[in-house]
Amino acid sequence: MTEAPDLGEAPDWLSPAELGMWQAFRNGSTYDLRTRNPVRDDPFATRPWGPERSVRARVVALLLLSGPPALPGRVAALKLNGVQITGTLNLSGGTITPYVELNNCRFENELLLPEAHFTTVRMVRCSIPRIEAARLTTAGDLHLPRCRVAGGIRLTDAHIGTDLLISQAVVHSDRNGRSIAADGLSVAQDLQADLIESYGELSLRAAKVGVTLSLRGSRLINPDGQRALNAPQLIVERTLYLTSAAVYPSGNQAGTTPPYGTNYTNTPVRGTLIQPFECRGGLRLDDGRFGDAVDLAQSRVVMTDTQELSLRRIQTPELRFTGQRPERGKVVLSGARVGNLVDMADSWPGPGHLTMNGFAYENLIPIGTFTLAERLDWVTAATPEYAPEPYERLAAVLRGSGEDADAREVLLAKQRRRRETLPLAAKAWGVLQDLTVAYGYRPGRAALWMAVLWAAGTLAFSHYDPRPIKADEHPEWNAALFALDLLIPVVNLGQDGYWKLTGTWQWGAALLILLGWILATTVAAGASRLLRRG
Repeated sequence: MTEAPDLGEAPDWLSPAELGMWQAFRNGSTYDLRTRNPVRDDPFATRPWGPERSVRARVVALLLLSGPPALPGRVAALKLNGVQITGTLNLSGGTITPYVELNNCRFENELLLPEAHFTTVRMVRCSIPRIEAARLTTAGDLHLPRCRVAGGIRLTDAHIGTDLLISQAVVHSDRNGRSIAADGLSVAQDLQADLIESYGELSLRAAKVGVTLSLRGSRLINPDGQRALNAPQLIVERTLYLTSAAVYPSGNQAGTTPPYGTNYTNTPVRGTLIQPFECRGGLRLDDGRFGDAVDLAQSRVVMTDTQELSLRRIQTPELRFTGQRPERGKVVLSGARVGNLVDMADSWPGPGHLTMNGFAYENLIPIGTFTLAERLDWVTAATPEYAPEPYERLAAVLRGSGEDADAREVLLAKQRRRRETLPLAAKAWGVLQDLTVAYGYRPGRAALWMAVLWAAGTLAFSHYDPRPIKADEHPEWNAALFALDLLIPVVNLGQDGYWKLTGTWQWGAALLILLGWILATTVAAGASRLLRRG
């Protein structure tokens, strides 16, 4: 009886290192070529690795695309540690079923994965010239933590079945100035990009993330380009974190199983370094949708005068704007829709650097002291030219939270700001309304002015004994009632019209009548404004 041939027999043209990799693949075990010398095993060092640690990319492709069967009772998998892959690994359009895990490896040339189909791919702390993976599909995870990629990563229209992890990666730009080009990317669960260093534009146009997107503690650096993070129409079902991260001496976060996960539920231990999220260049999230929140706590955005932190038309239940104040550039919130606005007075830029026309928020949750005067300065900073809507929005939110007095102060500030845009005559009338009844928002002033004028008139006319117009038709002279009759228009208290005034007294009476009419008119204007607001 003829013995069946061994379908997993290795070709005789393999090098010793490749033969070892072939056998480890069939066995599902890790093929480890490290020397245990940290300097020699560093994949990012310039020191070359010899042929004894090198395998050809064509052999790796052969194993992944049409490799030998696993040994009985084992699962075939490519697991490499401390291996150099020479040539160009091209898996374009291929279907790769074995599990792939590469640790501390070097790639001589770019990694080509466009339109490839994987189950799960994990490349940890690898040195890669470039990753070209447009329209890549994985049923499970794609992990690239602590990798260094010299020429950018392209994940345009890629579909990741579970998690995408690139935490602590260092990625430099491609020839188009992009470090990570992931327009149209779809991640079913979390996208973790904590503590990454991105040199170029990180592009996530129209990307979709099924749970959270985390850039905690990352540094996005593109000062010469227009944007360091360009993510219009981004959809995140839960929260976008652009916040700080704890950096532990070991280089990993507490509570992790390095290097695949990060646990942020524990309070950092004493002495832990807190690294803020830093963006050197513009940041764009226009038209984004975020299911829980956009969190910018302890963030630092450094821009040039022409760059923007743009949140135009975003929609989220909560915006946490509690990072460092941008000294240059502009923060734009035009058309944004937010439930809770969590902010600090020191986080907002000054006049000329903030725009929020059409910005709608339902609740204000200030962190620390945020006085009404500072809140009015915030609105003023956003309206270098008068616009009523920001004032009216702030007043409505304050009134909704029961702060009626503060709401009236905001509307009064709006009228004073509007007055600056009026012609001289209208401006003078506005000043008069402000001094008398504060545009109707301080109605108690009318009573005060009336009392002052009445007291002055009573005091003056108490020193005067006028002659009646008709000797047999006049009431008894009463200085207090006469002064009040002059002050109150229309109403007749039975004193005016019976006495003959001469000289200065005649002018004094005319002045009281005039002031009474002015006061009544301003009160009516203020009351009308209050009724319209109601």
